[in-house]
Amino acid sequence: MNNLLDNFILEITFFNYIIKTQIINLLVIILLITILFLMFTNAYAVNRLKIIAFNGSVIVFFLSVFLAVGLDVFYNGYQYTITFPFFKALNIQYILGIDGISVLFIILTTFLIPFCILISCNSINYNLKYYLILFLVCEIFLINVFSSLDVIVFYIFFESVLIPMFFIVGVWGSRTRRIHAAYQFFLYTLLGSLIMLVSLLFIHSYVNTTDLQILSNTNFSYMRQLLIWIAFFLSFAVKIPMLPFHIWLPEAHVEAPTAGSVLLAGVLLKLGSYGFLRFSIPLFAYATQYFIPFMYTLAIIGIIYGSLTTIRQIDCKKIIAYSSVVHMNFAIIGLFSLNMQGLGGSYFLMLSHGIVSSALFLCIGILYDRYHTRLLAYYGGLNFFMPILSFSFLFFTLANVVFPGTSSFIGEFLIILGSFDYNSLAIFFAATSLILGAVFAFYLYNKIFFGPLNPHLKRFVDVNAREFFILLPLIIIIITAGIHSNIYFNLVNVPLYNIINTLKFANF
Repeated sequence: MNNLLDNFILEITFFNYIIKTQIINLLVIILLITILFLMFTNAYAVNRLKIIAFNGSVIVFFLSVFLAVGLDVFYNGYQYTITFPFFKALNIQYILGIDGISVLFIILTTFLIPFCILISCNSINYNLKYYLILFLVCEIFLINVFSSLDVIVFYIFFESVLIPMFFIVGVWGSRTRRIHAAYQFFLYTLLGSLIMLVSLLFIHSYVNTTDLQILSNTNFSYMRQLLIWIAFFLSFAVKIPMLPFHIWLPEAHVEAPTAGSVLLAGVLLKLGSYGFLRFSIPLFAYATQYFIPFMYTLAIIGIIYGSLTTIRQIDCKKIIAYSSVVHMNFAIIGLFSLNMQGLGGSYFLMLSHGIVSSALFLCIGILYDRYHTRLLAYYGGLNFFMPILSFSFLFFTLANVVFPGTSSFIGEFLIILGSFDYNSLAIFFAATSLILGAVFAFYLYNKIFFGPLNPHLKRFVDVNAREFFILLPLIIIIITAGIHSNIYFNLVNVPLYNIINTLKFANF
């Protein structure tokens, strides 16, 4: 009996050790094993491929939840850290670690990938094996992006995400312009990041390391800060995207398959704002203060332009894509308010947008699977024949227009609260998106589900069981996040407070 108890204690201790020290590696290892199983599975065994990919991604999601459960919310630093040399001669190390900021982005990524696989079950009819592998490869890159504590390693994975997304858009896109959209997406984001690479090489030559924890205690001169900040800005602004770097986004969204649009809107658009929050703002405090008026101006132009452009769109996906430009630029205003309310609201809005925008793209994907068009002119009167989809779409539309009680309301309200003291006029112009957003969101909903029934629509099938169990968790998360937002803020209070202190005590 004692031996059994001792063995049980040893197993629990070993499991706790793995969770505390190797869980990030474990996420990547499980994904790699899943990819290996897919590679050695017959390409024509479609059901088996789906089961392997889905089960692997679900296991990774549940393991990623342990990251948040085991996180010490009062610890002032990075946790679950792993270090081993990358280029030892150049003092570049593969350092992984997370805090409250990165953990929720990782969970968001692992949460959306299973939905991407489920929604693709019937819509992808060729090369499914390689399609699923690319999504899992993209997930590996994203986990490393959000946990990298060496800026060079961050940059490598930051750019590597482009490769699987290029093929997802270019090969499995829905229309003939998919090749053009894939190249546009790839070239815009790659060219924007090349200047950042030059600045990273300069940082390495100046400090002899790109370890984020060392760079946090390094004082750069004012001119160096300004130049490096601009280089980082060009890379991150393309990813968000901010004007005038937004051209790739509507094209990529429209041509991508539904799952590709979900991953783009849910996670990839957050890479730029995450870069600002993790690197630009805390590392270059003086430059951040200096460029606040510039960032506010660009963000407000992006909000107003994006809102007006959205109203005139006739493609369902383009409407949601341009609305993403509006929401992400609103998040930028919160980031550069440089106070707890603004930073917390911006962070919360990014997470909320990852769920809400993904849900809207999923709804459009459900419609496209049935009618093979995304043009608004072909829709009308579906409320009477598809009540469950109609209700789901209405709920996500309300969340998208910042309805009280939803997660988006918490984020945008805190951004307005945090930024109002800094520049009330700027917030007045930014808040026009609340009115314009309601215009285009309800126009989209009304055109699809109300009005006269379009005679071109012949087949009326409401959501099936698979689609219902895709949409239901998203509804639950949006409601619970809107009501119990303190659960999320408890994770990020300490790292956000550290950023504020960094700015407050910087030697300007």
